[in-house]
Amino acid sequence: MDRRFLTVLGVSLVFALVVSSIFYQMTSRSSGAPKKADRTEMRDLVVSTQPLAVGTSIKPPNVKVVKVSSESFPKGAFSKVEEVIDRPVISNILLEEAILEGRLAARGSGLGLAPVIPVGMRAVTVAVNEVIGLAGFVLPGMRVDVLVTGTPPGGPGRMTSTVLQNMLVLSAGQAMQADARGQPISAPTVTLLVTPDQAETLTLAGAEGRIQLVLRNGGDQTIERTSGRVAGELYSGVRKQQPDSSEAARRPRPKPVAVAVAPPPPPPKPAPPDEVMVIRGTIKTVEVVGLNRSGETRKNP
Repeated sequence: MDRRFLTVLGVSLVFALVVSSIFYQMTSRSSGAPKKADRTEMRDLVVSTQPLAVGTSIKPPNVKVVKVSSESFPKGAFSKVEEVIDRPVISNILLEEAILEGRLAARGSGLGLAPVIPVGMRAVTVAVNEVIGLAGFVLPGMRVDVLVTGTPPGGPGRMTSTVLQNMLVLSAGQAMQADARGQPISAPTVTLLVTPDQAETLTLAGAEGRIQLVLRNGGDQTIERTSGRVAGELYSGVRKQQPDSSEAARRPRPKPVAVAVAPPPPPPKPAPPDEVMVIRGTIKTVEVVGLNRSGETRKNP
């Protein structure tokens, strides 16, 4: 057998033995080391047993406790059922969802719509219908503007003006959320979230004129400055109308003002008659020459 072949074969065997020895030592060390126990801290988490709608008061059958790792425990969650019992829901909670502090109102704050109203705000209900309002096209959570049509005191006639803008819809009728298919709710009334000052404006608008809601994009927060529109602009384009005869008749008439009249000037004095001196011999006389009624010259002796 060739010596060169035997040399290469021997070197290869030695190299294989060295590699096998190193690999064996590494595996023996890893298998011989004690394994650390995987100990993860677990915590109790209160979750819902069924979907909970807005306005619902949580009862014991509505919740349960499950175990989760500390890393998976949500911020604002609860570990005890007693902490959530009898608290109203102000935001929809899904099945098996963790109960969070931000989705619940304080215990004793009431049921239905009352817990949803933030502190310092008010809820005002206005009547609408399919003809003049948004009934059938509104959902809780939408934004609307409020327009009023009426006759202002001392104004040029009937006009329409925007009194409130970007108002949040709390409920349509008695429903505080959309139906299961997310369809609009047909209701004769709409409840809006307003400030105390806006509540006064909205109530007065409903008493003095006719209210209409205008739907707007929920992401549009712009407040537009409008001057209103009078009825005359729809027909003649005239901003201000002249008062009618009945209104003019009701207005008080101004009192006549006395004007001083100067007396007529006196008649001019008659011109003096013409006089003529006549000398007859030694006699000298003066005669007056004038016009008689016939226009002829007359002489006075």
